[in-house]
Amino acid sequence: MQYVVIYLHGFLSSPQSQKATQTLEFVRANYPNLAIEIPQLANYPHEAVKNIELCIAKHKGKKLRFIGSSLGGFLSTYMVEKYSGKAVLINPAVRPFELLGDFLGEHINPYTGQPFLLENSHIEELRQLDTPTLDPKSDYWVLLQTADETLDYRQAETKYQDYKVTIEQGGDHSFQDFQRFLPDIFRFLLQD
Repeated sequence: MQYVVIYLHGFLSSPQSQKATQTLEFVRANYPNLAIEIPQLANYPHEAVKNIELCIAKHKGKKLRFIGSSLGGFLSTYMVEKYSGKAVLINPAVRPFELLGDFLGEHINPYTGQPFLLENSHIEELRQLDTPTLDPKSDYWVLLQTADETLDYRQAETKYQDYKVTIEQGGDHSFQDFQRFLPDIFRFLLQD
């Protein structure tokens, strides 16, 4: 059976982000026949889920694999729990509905230039996507750096403690030197 890898970027990010482009370049160089999707996620949670589900629908019958960064890690977890599959999560947001309450108001995505308004209803949408308990049959590998300036890495360390977790001292929210993990990430994702 074939695989599809779906890379999910974080809040105020895009498929043009450094990790997304590094991932795409790695796949093109090493797995040229692998289906990979890096969708531009909508700025609102329920619309972002629809973006992801359109990617899933295009690859019906393929095994689902996700790479999710920050808010994309939160959404990847939701997708794995809903559809099954595997995910590599990079400094994932665990409770973004708590964090993004401080970001209500107008924003402009720095990659797309698209303005949007983050409201309480969107925070509630995130709360509805929460996965407080994880299926023991799910498979995650979580990459964390302790000096993440946006998220407390210990939240992810606790949530995913029953899965593979790699914690590096230092770093930042972008996960410094992410590309060095790409060979191992794809070995993990492309095995059953």
